Amino acid sequence: MTDSVTDTGASAGSAPPGSPTPEAADLLSRQDATVVVLGDAVLDVWMRGRSDRLCREAPVPVVAVHSTAYLPGGAANTAANLAGLGATVRLVTLTGDDLPGERLRTALRRTGVVTDYLRQEPDRSTVTKCRIVAGDHIVVRFDEGDPAPADGGEVERLLDTLPDALAGADALVVCDYDGTLGERLPAGLAARRDELPLLVVDTHHPERWAALRPDLITPNADEAARVLGVGPPAPGESRVELFDHHRDRLYTSTGASAVVVTLDRDGSILLTGDRPAHRTWSDPVPDSQSPGAGDTFVAALTLAVLAGLPLTAGVELAQAAADVVVHRTGTSVCTTSQLRERLSRTSGAVLTARELAAVVARHRALDRRIVFTNGCFDVLHAGHIAYLNEAKRLGDVLVVAVNSDRSVRQLKGPDRPVNPDHERAAVLAALSCVDHVTIFDDDTPATLLRDTTPDLYVKGGDYRADMLPEAPVVREYGGAVQVLSYLADHSTSAVIERIRTGSVS
Repeated sequence: MTDSVTDTGASAGSAPPGSPTPEAADLLSRQDATVVVLGDAVLDVWMRGRSDRLCREAPVPVVAVHSTAYLPGGAANTAANLAGLGATVRLVTLTGDDLPGERLRTALRRTGVVTDYLRQEPDRSTVTKCRIVAGDHIVVRFDEGDPAPADGGEVERLLDTLPDALAGADALVVCDYDGTLGERLPAGLAARRDELPLLVVDTHHPERWAALRPDLITPNADEAARVLGVGPPAPGESRVELFDHHRDRLYTSTGASAVVVTLDRDGSILLTGDRPAHRTWSDPVPDSQSPGAGDTFVAALTLAVLAGLPLTAGVELAQAAADVVVHRTGTSVCTTSQLRERLSRTSGAVLTARELAAVVARHRALDRRIVFTNGCFDVLHAGHIAYLNEAKRLGDVLVVAVNSDRSVRQLKGPDRPVNPDHERAAVLAALSCVDHVTIFDDDTPATLLRDTTPDLYVKGGDYRADMLPEAPVVREYGGAVQVLSYLADHSTSAVIERIRTGSVS
């Protein structure tokens, strides 16, 4: 069994925590990880066509189907995404000995997933979810197959194949989706817990797995709230604050050392130990375009953990992978090249001052609350990540202004910055909590503040509002100033000193 998952800061030569670069996508594929996926697999069927008339028998659309796709769904989609990101993947699941089961096996082979451990049960029919799509709209979904819980014999026969499947594996991902295996799987795995590699559990029932103490568990917001026995957030409280407040109970209830609560269109929140909660932001799309995005998220996060990335970077990378698939219709897979392209596009989003003013004006016309912060961000560290996340939660749009190299030298001395301004800006732009980045050459961002008039100007660190020379500018145009919490022992100077002295742990 692996040690519990923990989050660490950046070491010399590593990527900054929470800021995956395009190279991170290649890192996932280069590690040659072997992952076993165990759980509820389904066959997803997408029937596409056009509709230009209603049925005479009833007021329903008539769809002339022109194409049908058979795709891996559920645990099989998690497996397909792991394979798409470069892992060797073995899927352990139950199917029927029927045509849908054979179609699922064929679809998995096309993605490169090893299908030797799919157990066909003659008395069971493969669960199939069929969607009929006219244009871009799902007209109807109908389900077929046998979703009844597996009996003891079926589960035992499946688990008998597990030791062989796990030979040389780096991780086991369990997908418990109210399918055939969930009720009996935890007990079946309990006796084998000490023999398991990294254990990641993606489940509709987090409490079911507490006794196995997963290394990482990924419930959605409704599932986490049900485990905690809490209702919607109180007035003025966000879901992030709700789960952060109850994090100790969440650890106890799930048995996990790290919990990632997925928030659907609102991204995700990472909770680990007593470290500050880390929030990611998604690129939202209609719900009809997001089937399987959670499977992609779990696949990318698992490989990021195996690659040794900090968990903050792992959830950012997982969010980027999920954003790739939600912009397509149908059950989709994120590949290494697609993830690299997504990260490249994000990390280049640095605006000139003129462009920033125009973009902010468009946001304001849509009644969005603008939050602005600035800094050198020479070596991005956990303190930066925590306060940028906190800043984003105070509004709708977060703008970060980065001191130019000349400005940093003026403020910090001739041996700074360590990293040039365009690289510092690109790293910040890769964070999902950051919407826009610009570089400024003055000692203070006063000119930028006058040009953009953000609703809230924030700073992170051991400042007071009356210490900020730009605060009067903000108050002059009617904005507010706020100083956010400071994460002790995480200053850039301290990080640089540890690197120089070789004391980075």
